[in-house]
Amino acid sequence: LSVTGLSVSFSGVAALDGVDLEIRPGEMVALIGPNGAGKSTLIGLWLGLLDPDGGQATLGGLPPREAAARRRVGVMMQDVELTPELSVRELVALAASAYPAPLGVADVLSLTRLEPLAARRYGTLSGGQKRLVQFAVAVCGRPALLFLDEPTANLDVEAREALWCTVRAMVERGAGVVLTTHHLEEAEALAHRVAVLSRGRLLATGNVSAVRALVSH
Repeated sequence: LSVTGLSVSFSGVAALDGVDLEIRPGEMVALIGPNGAGKSTLIGLWLGLLDPDGGQATLGGLPPREAAARRRVGVMMQDVELTPELSVRELVALAASAYPAPLGVADVLSLTRLEPLAARRYGTLSGGQKRLVQFAVAVCGRPALLFLDEPTANLDVEAREALWCTVRAMVERGAGVVLTTHHLEEAEALAHRVAVLSRGRLLATGNVSAVRALVSH
C-alpha cells in the first residue's frame, strides 16, 4: 500500500498536499491528527472512492479502483449502515460472498465473539455490538490490508481487547493495518509506526517515541 506525491483539493482548499506514505505487509500504521487533518481523505483515495488531483495511490501495486486490488482489502469505517433486517450471521455471509477465499461464517463469528448474537437482527443491537459486526464484515475475507477508522468507539473494555487480539493475530500472519485514532496512547499500544497528518500535510512518520517527542515540542 503506497501513496506518492498525493494531492487533492475541495473547492480550492487543499485536503492533502504532496503526501508520501507506504504500509508494508505485517505492519500496523496509525494515522493521527486533528479533525480535518486529511485522514479520511487519504483513506478514501486508497479505497478508490476519490480521485487525486496529483500523485498516485496503489494497493498491492494496482490502482485502487481495480477489483483485484479491492478484494484484498477489509474496511471498518466510523459511519456505517448495514441492513437492519438481516441477522448477524446473514450479514457476515453476504460480505464473505464478495471475496474469493473467505473465512467460514462460523469461524468469523467465533473469531469476533459474535456467536451469541448470530441470530439477532442487526437493527436490534447496541452501538458496541454493531461495531463488532462491522469488524466481522471487515475481516471475513482474509484481507491482506485492513483499514480501521476509530474502531474501538462504543466498545467496552472486554470487546476492545478481543478486537485488538484479533487484529494482532492478523498482523502476525502478514496483514497490513491502517488505524486512525485521535489517541497517541492507543497508537503506542498497537502500532509499529505512526504517521502524523495536519492540514493535509504529512508532518512526521516514525515510532511512537519519536513522534511523541516531536508533538511535545
